[in-house]
Amino acid sequence: MEQQRTTLAAIAQAAGVSVPTVSKVLNGRTDVAPATRQRVQTLLDERGYTARRSSRPTHRAHLIDLVLRDLGSPWAMQIIDGVEELAYRAGFGVVVSAVHGRHRSRPDRRWTEQLADRRCDGVLLVLSYLSTSQRGQLDELGIPVVIIDPAGHPPVDIPSVGATNWAGGLTATDHLIGLGHRRVAVIGGPPTVPCSRARVDGYRAAMNAAGLRVPAGYVRTGDFTAASGYRETNALLDLTRPPTAVFACADEMAMGAYEALYERGLRVPDDLSIVGFDDLDAARWAVPPLTTVRQPLTEMAAMATRMLLSLVGGEELGSHRLELATALVVRHSTRQLP
Repeated sequence: MEQQRTTLAAIAQAAGVSVPTVSKVLNGRTDVAPATRQRVQTLLDERGYTARRSSRPTHRAHLIDLVLRDLGSPWAMQIIDGVEELAYRAGFGVVVSAVHGRHRSRPDRRWTEQLADRRCDGVLLVLSYLSTSQRGQLDELGIPVVIIDPAGHPPVDIPSVGATNWAGGLTATDHLIGLGHRRVAVIGGPPTVPCSRARVDGYRAAMNAAGLRVPAGYVRTGDFTAASGYRETNALLDLTRPPTAVFACADEMAMGAYEALYERGLRVPDDLSIVGFDDLDAARWAVPPLTTVRQPLTEMAAMATRMLLSLVGGEELGSHRLELATALVVRHSTRQLP
């Protein structure tokens, strides 16, 4: 039973090193400091760890797997740009795939098998999870993982790169309040997703600090898509006392809000000021150009790729949790109230 519970990740955490370092010790590699080697080997012996046989060749394929929930979104393209550029300069190829299955929350079993077959060196997950068995398989293969924009709370031994979502929500709402808006609504993403909750919490904090009441009907739930932004904006406009401004927690939902106003013969920002979140390329080309919170997606992806390449090279990370700063980009979708 102990053999089943002991994984490379558990050994790495106890030794204070990375999973690839433990894998190097198991494989008899010489590029590990003697003191580190001894510490890892002692833990391996104490816990009775024996590596399972693997058909994976020991030479590298110089491949990184990038797993996203949706390959068609402009959001995904900014992530891919950040990963591919850095990987290319480091001499690595990138295999891009989408999460399949009903819930689209984690890669399926076939993905893990294919990962071993193509001798992948590391994995970047975007808004995805791994099952316990998948974690175990990757541990056995010595394949490190880094999460970009985590949808949940990653295990302590998996590094991640995110953004300051709460501060972004606060800044977006403060901007609208500063323009004289008192009836400010929010369209959040799924409440189960921490980055969405953080953005809505930032909105609430700004409203509370300004002494403004938040009617129940002003907090709407979308799913980051334009369709949900369209639906929830219509619901807001149908209220007896509709808002004068909306903070949409994703640019795509803001685009849906634009469409809802257009169909009603209303205009942005004359009839409704709108702030988005992400600063996708489409935000600057919207009519009018969208005021939004810039989430540094490309930089987040590049930072995660640097972290992964360090792990692949057997290096230790200075920090397992990084958050890059968001920033308000003011364009023409918001206006000062008279």
